[in-house]
Order: sequence, then C-alpha cells, then structure tokens
Amino acid sequence: MSPHRRGHRPGPPVSAQINGITLSYEDSGGTGDPVVMVMGTGSPGRVWKANQTPALIGAGYRVITFDNRGIAPSSECAEGFTINDMVADTAALIEHLGIGSAHVVGTSLGARITQELALARPDVVRSASMLGTYGRTTPLVAAFGAGERALYDQGIELPKHYAAAVTAHMNLSPHTLADDRAARDWLDIIEFSPQRVTPGVRAQLGLHEGEIDRLAAYRGITRPALVVGFEDDRTLPAFLAREVAEAIPGARYEVVEKAGHFGYLEQPARVNELLLEFLGQH
Repeated sequence: MSPHRRGHRPGPPVSAQINGITLSYEDSGGTGDPVVMVMGTGSPGRVWKANQTPALIGAGYRVITFDNRGIAPSSECAEGFTINDMVADTAALIEHLGIGSAHVVGTSLGARITQELALARPDVVRSASMLGTYGRTTPLVAAFGAGERALYDQGIELPKHYAAAVTAHMNLSPHTLADDRAARDWLDIIEFSPQRVTPGVRAQLGLHEGEIDRLAAYRGITRPALVVGFEDDRTLPAFLAREVAEAIPGARYEVVEKAGHFGYLEQPARVNELLLEFLGQH
C-alpha cells in the first residue's frame, strides 16, 4: 500500500555505530512507508538524491540513503570485508532506525546486497527492488574487475579525460552518446566529479574477485521482488538481471530501453515509474 502523507526533505547526514563501524546515513523522516536505498561500487548514497529520492519523497515515502562501508564518511575498512558484512550493515541500519521492515532498493553492487539481504534477513525486507543486477560473474565481467583492481594496485591513474570517456562508454547507452551535446555534458559531469579509488573503494572492488554463482540460492527468496535490467548495459548486461528475475520465485522483470548501467540517472522517469508502481503494490 502506498503512503498517503507527504514525506519530509532529507535531513543532514548522521552516523550510527553499527557492526563495529561507523555508518553515515540520511533519513527524510515522515510517517510514510520506509524505503532504504543501497548504492553501487565506489558511489556515495547521495547519488540517489539526483532523481530517485525526490520522486519517492514526493510520493509520500520515508527515504533512507547511506554510504556503504568503504565510502567515507562511513568507515572505509580498507583491510577488506565481505558481501555478508555489507548485508549485515544494511539489516543493522534498518534495526537501528526501529522501522521493522523496509522496501529495499539497490543498484549494481547495491542490488546484489539487496538480493542477499532478502535471502538472509527476510524479516527486515518488505520488498526488494534490484536495478542493473547480477547473480553470477561472466569471463568479461571478471576481466574488467581484475583490470580495475590492477590499475589501483600498480598505482596507475588514467588521464581524466580518458577515464571519463571509458566510464561513459561502459555506463551510458549508445543512444545517449550518439547525441553530441548530451555526450559532452556527460563527459564533463564524469570528468569533474570522478569516482576516486580510495583504499575503501579498493576494498569494495575486492568483493568482485573470484567467480560467483548465486542463482540457485536465490530460489529461496520469498519477498516480493522487482528486477530491472538496462537494455544497453555494458557493465552488467541485461541478461544477467533477467537470470536473477528467473531465479527468484514470482519476481517481476522489466527492461528499461535506451539505458546503460547508469540507467537510474539516464532514464530516471521510467525507473521511478517502475519503482513507484511496484512499491505501491506492496
């Protein structure tokens, strides 16, 4: 059921001591149903504020975003951690807020955390929405992950304009990049707000080391699930998201057209439409 009262604007970031670390989060407050948003590798929770947070708050939801461990000002935990640690962080944050259970929305690594949370702690998950997700690695995904780790470990820093071009190519739709003005705007945004690989981000990259195949396990997920693939996703191709949807009993699968891995930024109206429709049903 959708909430009927308007949510509040997000307050300033606050922190909680959770699982032996500091976790920084923002809470819009209000009386609406809570939605916890889980971001992907190397990105802070505030990325959701560009498009998804305003739409959800406008629809009356209470929205909680946070910086995963590895992303300052949350603890960077540069010594390394596991996906299970991040799942436990998300569950502990929900418990810390005293909200019982929450709709949980994640993208990329955040989507994988959401899947694992729905499996391990269904008591804190009202519904699970996964954007640009995966349940297994492929040789190409593994190769790109190894390359990212090697660049950091060998102290190699790509020229900013080239790094921006690679990021745009891997994460945006060819439909977007075919528009010269849009391509220039995205390149400028990426170049002047780069995702810097800190020791904490390197620890997050370590989560992608080695092969995984969790599809069989996801047959045990019992919470309502929405899986969204991005049609032109080069980083995690849409067929990987479809596999996750096929593994989760009763999951709904949708594809967002003309969208790459950054589909929630690239096609926010469609992504928000799907999220609001799904959340309103649960």
